[in-house]
Amino acid sequence: MNVRLRQTDPIAPQLVAALRQSIADMRLRPGEALSEKDIALRYGVSRQPVREAFIKLSEAGLVEIRPSRGTFVMKISVRAVANARFVREAIEADITRDAGRLAKPHHVETLRRCLGEQEAAAAADDYWRFNQCDEAFHRAIAEIVECDYAWRVVESARIQTDRVRYLSLPAASPMPLLISQHSEIVERLEARDAEGAEAAMRRHLREILLALPRIAEANPELFSDTELPEHSRGLVSRDEG
Repeated sequence: MNVRLRQTDPIAPQLVAALRQSIADMRLRPGEALSEKDIALRYGVSRQPVREAFIKLSEAGLVEIRPSRGTFVMKISVRAVANARFVREAIEADITRDAGRLAKPHHVETLRRCLGEQEAAAAADDYWRFNQCDEAFHRAIAEIVECDYAWRVVESARIQTDRVRYLSLPAASPMPLLISQHSEIVERLEARDAEGAEAAMRRHLREILLALPRIAEANPELFSDTELPEHSRGLVSRDEG
């Protein structure tokens, strides 16, 4: 969490971003207590912006403020993860279909560069870098269709799925499998196969549903619930499509 804050900009939003990232990549673990004093000292700020950041993170469902007891990182909710994934698929499938019509050679080149960086991260067993490359890959597809608002909605939903992604590597969702799914998406986009690209993206985004029950079972102390909502129960197969 050693992020240098820009003193010329408002402090609280920067703290929100830094703490949000630490929650997403599991440096702050589900259920972990957060101390206003410790975070203020770590970042060299007063307690007031830390308090404001906690309120914003609470509104986003990432921390729980318990009066007279403290502030804690929210445990992972299987239902919340599945619902966030549902939103991501609804938006990113449409984005990818449109990208299948609009992608130009330089877009495909950017995506292949993302793939190369992800392959290098996988070869080095660098899970943090692998996930950063994953985010860059999905963002690059969204940039093809130039819909900034849609990507902001996706980013707000990603926080619920990101923690599970970090827990799923390498066993539950092997990195070579995820890379092969990305490769298929790129091939479909390059071929201007909009429907095929959309279908490949849907399969890719449903991968987390296969890993989720196993991860929750293996890490019960990190989860607040373990049951998939009804809309996700019929989607847990790699053999579809």
